[in-house]
Amino acid sequence: MGEDAMLLNGQDPAAIARAAQALADGALVALPTETVYGLGARADSDAAVAQIFAAKGRPADHPLIVHVLDVADAERFAQDLPPVARRLMQAFWPGPLTVIVPRAAGMAAAAAGGQGSIGLRCPAHPVARALLAEARKLGVLGVAAPSANRFGRVSPTSAQHVLSEFEPGLLVLDGGDCEVGIESSIVDCSRGHPVLLRPGVLTEAEIAAVAGEPLAPRDAAAPRASGTLAAHYAPSAVVRLLAPAELQAALSKETPHALAVYSRTVAVPQGLLQRVMPRHARAAAQELFAVLRALDAQGAREIWIETPPADAAWDGVRDRLSRAAAAFSDSAS
Repeated sequence: MGEDAMLLNGQDPAAIARAAQALADGALVALPTETVYGLGARADSDAAVAQIFAAKGRPADHPLIVHVLDVADAERFAQDLPPVARRLMQAFWPGPLTVIVPRAAGMAAAAAGGQGSIGLRCPAHPVARALLAEARKLGVLGVAAPSANRFGRVSPTSAQHVLSEFEPGLLVLDGGDCEVGIESSIVDCSRGHPVLLRPGVLTEAEIAAVAGEPLAPRDAAAPRASGTLAAHYAPSAVVRLLAPAELQAALSKETPHALAVYSRTVAVPQGLLQRVMPRHARAAAQELFAVLRALDAQGAREIWIETPPADAAWDGVRDRLSRAAAAFSDSAS
């Protein structure tokens, strides 16, 4: 997208002010968070939020997460904040946790996908926080911001990833590479007992310890939530998720053209495009989407990925990879 790509330095107060004014005027702004880059619009304007759905090609009934500066701003979007939600906010905000709570009447209906509940998050990234603070001075109470990519594709963890997704003219605040790398954990607090709707880097045990009770599994009555469709986070290449023994066996046979392998423990034959998955879950999460994008860019037509370990620290990574693999299964069925 060149010099006129509207890429702004997130460390520059003038850039923050320009982006905040754009939000106040109802325009879209891409912003960094500690999880992934978001495509933001003022959450209190259904017209502004409609631009997000149009730009992403996202169904309008698939709700967005509203990013707020603090609990006081969260209260403006909530009919009430259940005690369990307040405990989670106090422990994990700012940070990679979204809570779903009953939505205040007349607030952010489009961002909520028309539901009576709304997802709220307080990001930790300093550029996101500076933007939210500046926008609040202009009357913007919160920013609806799903990942800044075409719907169903790999989430962006750098400003350059965002630039590759959209046409020139979008304001993009550059805050460097995202520290967490996968989207926030989502906990539904709108129905009495907390329910984990999407895993992230926070483990279920960590969240349950603060909630004061076990997290219930997702059920049929759960509200719709971002990033919970069966097929999601997919690169252009076909993704196959294989247990270590299955991957080793598959690599011992004739392999397809333009194959890439992303593995932790399995030895990969010379000549194949390979990336080594980190041994630690948080490091793997931080690089996951960047690796999938890089392998796409290097011409991989298939990406074979070693299934991560079964322990809880890997739940978020395993969730994203399972959905990326399901995108191919759905298209092939």
